[in-house]
Amino acid sequence: MSDSQWWFLDLAAVIAFTGALTFGIVSGIDGVIRTAIALPMVLCLPGYAFVSILFPSEPTDEYQSFDTLKTGLETPRLVSGGLESVERFVLSVVFSIALVPAVTLFASVTPRGITAETVLLGLASLTVVLSLLAIASRYRCPAERRFAPSVSVGSLFFSRERPNVYERLNPRPYNVAIAVGLVVLLASAGFAATNPPQGDGFTELSVETENVTGETDTMYNSTYTAGQAEDLQVTITNQEHAERDYTTVVLLERVEQGDGDEANVTERNELARASVTVADGETRKQSLEITPTMSGDDLRITVLLYQGEAPSEPAAEDAYRTMHLPVVVE
Repeated sequence: MSDSQWWFLDLAAVIAFTGALTFGIVSGIDGVIRTAIALPMVLCLPGYAFVSILFPSEPTDEYQSFDTLKTGLETPRLVSGGLESVERFVLSVVFSIALVPAVTLFASVTPRGITAETVLLGLASLTVVLSLLAIASRYRCPAERRFAPSVSVGSLFFSRERPNVYERLNPRPYNVAIAVGLVVLLASAGFAATNPPQGDGFTELSVETENVTGETDTMYNSTYTAGQAEDLQVTITNQEHAERDYTTVVLLERVEQGDGDEANVTERNELARASVTVADGETRKQSLEITPTMSGDDLRITVLLYQGEAPSEPAAEDAYRTMHLPVVVE
């Protein structure tokens, strides 16, 4: 295609499309829509910008002979630095696949580590930089050789007309097969890249205390006074890959030592319970007011965490998470 004043239109579209995709990613879109948004970023756009840097000129129909000394054995050879549309498309996909691991390696050293967001945002930044360099590279190319985007869809699947009266537009159906094969194969790879397999989810449960020093025996308050209210700070961290509803129950139990390390509960009182909703990846703190109703040095506070509602008679055996805190109640 001859040069035109719109020779930069495709690269400008790449930058604009990258910006739109980036906005869709950071806006929190999830599911199938997120995958559809991320696929062009993973499979095509970075590679297209990189190929545009390497090949700023359009293909040409100029031929020359490489064997001019032997009459009748002249074989035409195309001398051009440009690429046919199908070649540009295939190389765009190939280079995109090659750039993704490099961006992933860079993301691994960032504070957030390797996540879908860091990889996709890294690809977006790289695509914009490569597109700007491609515009500069194409601008430096002679105007008569400068590549300009074509609106002809058929040019992707048909070869250019050769300067031979016996040759006409040559359909290349194998180009269609290449394109379809690449789309199917790389759509699967792109889906895997944007939706990495997640391990089993889990929830972290902990209690907090203040004024921890080198003389502190336990990381929690282990001494209480019967009948006196105290605050117990419970921290819940949701790593379940989805929002969860939790119910926390605090029990005061009197235990006696059984065989081995087994402890038998002889008396149990519920001190407090509270519910909270925690989004995936977030941490929520609960302040539970507890008033011990028993005294002695054979007691423990048991913190039970349930997903959803807790039963009317909670016990460690049916809780999702359990924490035992030996205490002394004076």
